[in-house]
Amino acid sequence: MLCALSGEIPEEPVASRKTGAVFEKRLILKYIEENGKEPGTDDELHPDDLLEIKTNRVVRPRPPNFTSLPSLLKAFQDEWDALVLESYNTKEQLARTREELATALYQHDAAVRVIARLTKERDEARDALSKVTVAPTGGDASNDAMAIDNDSLPEALVEHVGKLQSQLTKGRKKRPAPEGWVTPDEVAALQQTAITDLTVANASSLDIQGEHAAIGGLDGKLEIYAVEAGKVERSLDIGEPVTATVWIDTKVIVATAKGSVRVFDSGSEAAAFESHAGAVTGLALHPGNRILASVGADKSFVFYDLETLERVSRVYTDSALTACAFHPDGHLFAAGTQAGDIKIFHTVSGEEATTFTLGSPIQALVFSENGFWFAASGKGQSTVTIFDLRKEGAAAQVKELQTGDAQSLAWDYTGQFLATAGSTGVTVQQYLKSSKSWSEPFRNSTAGVALRWGSDAKILVTVNKEGVISVLGAKED
Repeated sequence: MLCALSGEIPEEPVASRKTGAVFEKRLILKYIEENGKEPGTDDELHPDDLLEIKTNRVVRPRPPNFTSLPSLLKAFQDEWDALVLESYNTKEQLARTREELATALYQHDAAVRVIARLTKERDEARDALSKVTVAPTGGDASNDAMAIDNDSLPEALVEHVGKLQSQLTKGRKKRPAPEGWVTPDEVAALQQTAITDLTVANASSLDIQGEHAAIGGLDGKLEIYAVEAGKVERSLDIGEPVTATVWIDTKVIVATAKGSVRVFDSGSEAAAFESHAGAVTGLALHPGNRILASVGADKSFVFYDLETLERVSRVYTDSALTACAFHPDGHLFAAGTQAGDIKIFHTVSGEEATTFTLGSPIQALVFSENGFWFAASGKGQSTVTIFDLRKEGAAAQVKELQTGDAQSLAWDYTGQFLATAGSTGVTVQQYLKSSKSWSEPFRNSTAGVALRWGSDAKILVTVNKEGVISVLGAKED
């Protein structure tokens, strides 16, 4: 017989009435005193449940008196008993821990599989939704195409867009440059006249109204900067990463990475739209200053009426959208895609008119005031491509400008100066209509993520990713 605890022949063997296991009496009594149950089970065990086993034993001679050896042996025996009990408890705890760890790993693996399955189903649903077409009105009843909320503008805005297009198209023909507009010599002489370190961290967008600039950042802040005074006048806490900014009259409009478009009027929030199921990647203002457009990673673009502060239409496309711009006449709307295309839509109906291909995800997009050119830059490219709306295919790419990385583009009102900003610096490209040629009157190394022309195009305002705003203008005498 061997002790179930120590694995040795017991000197005073006892057996459990419940399981029949054999133990050394002193060991099992200590175990019961500490744990109150039988080793290896969860059953309670009492000393009365132990049955002594009668065995023939060799009687030990009595140890000599007045010696330390018995006490030493007793100490060794007590230490051995404690070690045996501790070893047993450790093995028991190790077995229990292994069981708990196995259960936790199983649950974690199951959770990961469920998340992966749900993510796949979500992506498949989004892809299927992006490929759905609008069922034609009055068409064949057997057409199974699902109708989604692609819709055109309300009648009042249709009339507004049509009337404005007629006015702007007529007014553009042979339109002279405004009096006091910047000259090529003044552009060539641009230099840094002011630099200010803002509190906006990771700046992402910029727009100008008069002598003030609004700068948004991915830290959720928006600051209003007085260009002439060179200081920040006020700051707004948006609470969400700002991805795009538009300023018109007293309204500052911001788009966020969480899918919202928020309108602030005179510093107070006037409206908030949650129209996108992902990040809003761009904003554009119609030349009539009444219609606002937003594009998003959810493959849709949305139009808003800034007079009524309501969403008026939405159109889905087949790719995530990254940038947008209105034609200077307002009758066309361009949206750049993650797939590297620029899609041109009719503003009134939302129908796609044509597509131009750049070849890499669109970073920036802007129309020229001449009415038939637009410029686009792609992620990872070192050029800006000029497209002609009147042409198709490869012939539509009329010029490639070697500008370096271009994260932001800005064409001046006369259509002769195209400013670019990126990690490699700021450039100004000039188109000479008389000789039908391009030149580069200005280039410097001021990095920027956004830029805009100031009053009479005599200054350029840029902001870099670190939130440092720079003003480029003529040197004061």
